[in-house]
Amino acid sequence: MLSVIKNVTEIVWGIGAVEKVSELVAKNKARNVLVITDKGIVNSGVIRAVTHQLSQVTYEVFDEVEPNPSVRTVDKAVEICRRLNADMLIGVGGGSPIDVAKAVGVLHANGGSIVQYEGIDTFSKPITPLLAIPTTSGTGSEVTSFTVITDTERNYKLTVGGVLVAAKWAVVDPQLTVTVPAKITAATGIDALVHAIESYTSLASFHYSEVLALDAMQLISANLRQAVYHGENLRARENMLLASLHAGLAFNNTRLGNAHAISHPLSAFFGIAHGVANGILLPVIMEFNILACPEKFARIAEAMDSSVSGNVLEKSYKSIEIVCQLAKDIGIPSSISELGIDKEAYEKAIPEMAQDAMKSGNIKVNPRLTRLEDVTALYRQIY
Repeated sequence: MLSVIKNVTEIVWGIGAVEKVSELVAKNKARNVLVITDKGIVNSGVIRAVTHQLSQVTYEVFDEVEPNPSVRTVDKAVEICRRLNADMLIGVGGGSPIDVAKAVGVLHANGGSIVQYEGIDTFSKPITPLLAIPTTSGTGSEVTSFTVITDTERNYKLTVGGVLVAAKWAVVDPQLTVTVPAKITAATGIDALVHAIESYTSLASFHYSEVLALDAMQLISANLRQAVYHGENLRARENMLLASLHAGLAFNNTRLGNAHAISHPLSAFFGIAHGVANGILLPVIMEFNILACPEKFARIAEAMDSSVSGNVLEKSYKSIEIVCQLAKDIGIPSSISELGIDKEAYEKAIPEMAQDAMKSGNIKVNPRLTRLEDVTALYRQIY
């Protein structure tokens, strides 16, 4: 089977990497730069690490990105981008600002609305040159060829993908993550773990992606607790950001699985944070998939706990125990009901959420064949 490695982003990695922004802006000969971020990044002061390097260009900061960003937000940012006549974009923050920056780049170059471009390779012109600067250790959006935007009119998360969506550069600096609050560190960290596990078990996985995914699992299991409970632990932060990066590079080549397919409608319908939704789903999806590839789940257990013992099947089920303990330790809820979501409203939404989940390309690479009735049952199981 042939495999194609799709990593087109130039990565600048390490402590102090953010100071390379001015050099990259100059290299691109940019004159008008739009910085896309959220109010949390602005209020924390992190944004100044970027904007102080833009004295030689005209720039504006768009800071209205929300969690699970909407089509409306993308449209507002595009208006500013066009007025500024931006020839470079900088996305600063978690996955939401970087995804918005990608969507803005698509529309600035190709016109129209982002809903027109759902799918893979649906437009012809490369996006406006984008520099992605992650401040959380979770999404890996800085190195992936996808953007996910919520259409609030349909309660639907749409994905636009293809190599033309990817950022041209990623500046990945662990120092930018040390001020991230514990709850966000936990949610984004568990999201990175889901990326690693789903990439590793994907039907499209291959040696390159598997090496990256296993390394991400090892780093997360050894560092996520420390990053949550002692955010200034720079070593833990560095390892978590590296894990997120590796998981992103892995799933960019393999896609993901049922957890992501099912989590997107949860966020679209109920506003659940993406990482939290994935964290709730992960153990249930692992149990659903385990008999389809027990040897892989045994390897997951070994990667996350070197002391694990038993035969292949015993180890594979221990992988669920290990993940559940990690999620519990960092405060990830174990069910949807813990989030205070009304059961009647949730049950009413399940048929439409299940239909939306089945539209995801991630279902197709999940290791166990998944039907509509399976997705419906999984939604009920996690409540």
